[in-house]
Amino acid sequence: MPSARPARRAAALAVVPAALSLLLTACGPGVGGPATSAEGPVEGDITFQTWNLRAEFKDYFETLIDEFESRHPDVRVEWADQPAENYADKLSADAGSGSLPDVINVSPDLAYPLADAGVIMNMDAERATAKYRPEYTKEAWDGYEMPGLGGTYAFPWYLNTGPLFYNKALLEDAGLDPEKPPRDYDALFRYAERIAERSEGRIPTLAATPTIENFGRYGVRLMNEDATEFTYNEPAGVELLTRYKKLYEQGGLDAQALTNTPEKAGQKFLKQRVAMNPGSALDLANFRNNAPSLYENLGITKAPNNTGRPNMYLMGLAVSDQSEHKPAAIAFAHFVTNKRNQEKFGHQTAVFPSTRGSLDKDYWSEDDGTAAGRVRVNSAQSLDGAVNYQPVVMNDEMETILRNEIAKALQGDKSPKQALDDAVAESNKLLRKH
Repeated sequence: MPSARPARRAAALAVVPAALSLLLTACGPGVGGPATSAEGPVEGDITFQTWNLRAEFKDYFETLIDEFESRHPDVRVEWADQPAENYADKLSADAGSGSLPDVINVSPDLAYPLADAGVIMNMDAERATAKYRPEYTKEAWDGYEMPGLGGTYAFPWYLNTGPLFYNKALLEDAGLDPEKPPRDYDALFRYAERIAERSEGRIPTLAATPTIENFGRYGVRLMNEDATEFTYNEPAGVELLTRYKKLYEQGGLDAQALTNTPEKAGQKFLKQRVAMNPGSALDLANFRNNAPSLYENLGITKAPNNTGRPNMYLMGLAVSDQSEHKPAAIAFAHFVTNKRNQEKFGHQTAVFPSTRGSLDKDYWSEDDGTAAGRVRVNSAQSLDGAVNYQPVVMNDEMETILRNEIAKALQGDKSPKQALDDAVAESNKLLRKH
């Protein structure tokens, strides 16, 4: 399933190819004819498209659809589940032909080009959808606000955030208190320097280079207010990259960090070759089955940040603005994402509901003494006040630019300031072309 993890978005929160943005821009608002009314009888045949969920949750969704149809006998829901691969391309093709499904599973970055092209509904602009806003947490609803477009463009659905896993034994070997893991970036870099020094460079603390999310959690202003320019080359951004460069030189950052994928970084943590790695509850079974000595010494804490606001990954359901049966599509999207059904889905897998008050329930607030329970409660607590640091206008090409410039800085080919200045300049050119 699309499982949002701290390693960028993993399969779940896939990036938007530049081609999607370009195609939708070419389409322009109103693709497929005039929008239908958002109010009226709940009736008609609608299509519900999810993103790589059928294999694990077939029974759940079929039961959910049956229940909705029994409540609304004049509606028929056709469920279409798409594989994770090329999902954005599928959306692009459907948008270009005016044949988007009525209800569409999207992450914020996938919603943005659809919203910009005027092919999905503005939830704040329609009385039929705006009335539901109080049912969701403010952070989740705000997660689908689109800069420069005004409004929210999807019903928030499931959320995730990731704890930081750490190896208690490696911290102890470095003379650090394993019960006091780093809470902010100053502490993180101190710990990493100490572990590298005590291990004589054999044990790095981190296995991956910083992403845009790290800049956000460090307290860097990523974009200007209307999201027309990137700004992560400001002094705080240069400071963060400079500290990573120093860590790389000291051995606190893995020597292969420039080429490590999230999977490779995870494997190095599993084999106890690095001291810390972000993850999710889905990793616990892997640790328990394949690295029992790590599992016995596993520390779980919130990912360090300087802002007091952790990162949040989220999924939502958008409604096509060209749906011929918009009242039925709205009713179904709301039904899937209502409090009862979100909580039920959250019990099925390691995701969290975006509805108000849900995370106060015992399942997400009371530690049951298991490692899975600790991760679940830790993550649920981290979602309080969390934000999506990933700019919705940042596509895969822009991420590649940032990653390549960071590599140049770490290798000493450019100064951190020059590398970030160049990354911002190239990415801003792409934004202006859009």
